[in-house]
Amino acid sequence: MSAWLPTAPCTPRDCSRHAGPAASTAAGAVRLLRGIPLVLCGAFLAPLLAPLPPGVRDRLTRSWSRAVLRAFGLRVTVRGAPGAGPADALAPRGAGVLVVANHISWLDIPLLAVVFPGRMLAKSEIRRWPVLGALAARGGTLFVERERLRALPDAVRTLSAALRAGSRVIAFPEACTWCGREQGRFTSAVFQAAVDAGAEVRPVRITYRAPDGSSSGAPAFVGDDTLPASLWRVVAAGGLTAELTLLPPIPAGPRTDRRALARTARHAITHGAPGHGGDTGSGAAMRDAALPGAEPYPGADAGPRQPSRPSQTAVASVSANRPASSVHQCVNSIRAAASSDRTRS
Repeated sequence: MSAWLPTAPCTPRDCSRHAGPAASTAAGAVRLLRGIPLVLCGAFLAPLLAPLPPGVRDRLTRSWSRAVLRAFGLRVTVRGAPGAGPADALAPRGAGVLVVANHISWLDIPLLAVVFPGRMLAKSEIRRWPVLGALAARGGTLFVERERLRALPDAVRTLSAALRAGSRVIAFPEACTWCGREQGRFTSAVFQAAVDAGAEVRPVRITYRAPDGSSSGAPAFVGDDTLPASLWRVVAAGGLTAELTLLPPIPAGPRTDRRALARTARHAITHGAPGHGGDTGSGAAMRDAALPGAEPYPGADAGPRQPSRPSQTAVASVSANRPASSVHQCVNSIRAAASSDRTRS
């Protein structure tokens, strides 16, 4: 295993706490029986949506995503653009945009699609999965060979071409799942694609909350977690809310440094942008700012770009030896040292 591949200290044992009621076994079973068929249905129907007009395709995708989350027992809250109108006004088509978010769970994918349907960036191993790999490819998924550094320039060019063509690309720059109480460093290669294409970056913060407003670890899909165990934790947790915080866009262009862009996006997601409250973990009301015309982030334009080769850690994450539903689950996560100043997850 390469030492430079991203790892997280999160483990299911340490990070899966949920401060809320537990659903009954019968209720959990019903949620599974509703949710799993919806997920499979979406996977099989996604390629059929490709020929449809973008607006129709987006509306169907959003409806499916909300249905999946409801079936698994989650409420959805979207913050960040009050009074902006319908969901389509939050994520207009036409110009390419790179949507980046922190990565916690396999639930992140339908959650982001509630507002930002688009082309998902995924590990190349998924392409080789029986049936589902072919369906993902036909549905527009972009694949990255994360352990082959020589493939990195081609991956950046592919992403840049998709952005230039007006696609909305969704990526998890941590390249690894974390529990949500902490975040990993953002790799920078996906941001190079935005720079090359002159596409804006839209940061989004994902938070899963218990009924008391605290962060819930039930949805976290981390470490050596298995999909059945993760599914059951989600459906057995009562009062789960999936929260999306939409942060103002960050412009990217030829004078933008990809590493500065990655740091700016991570800072926005971790601490909030001007006019946005940080994630207090208490469910307190946030000072939401409208997206259009928002105050730019500190450091959004880092000046002339310094020549550099793609970072070795960019768009790379630990490969699972078995299929995992999370796009970037780290299966070799390590537990934080006792002397670490990390907040224990």
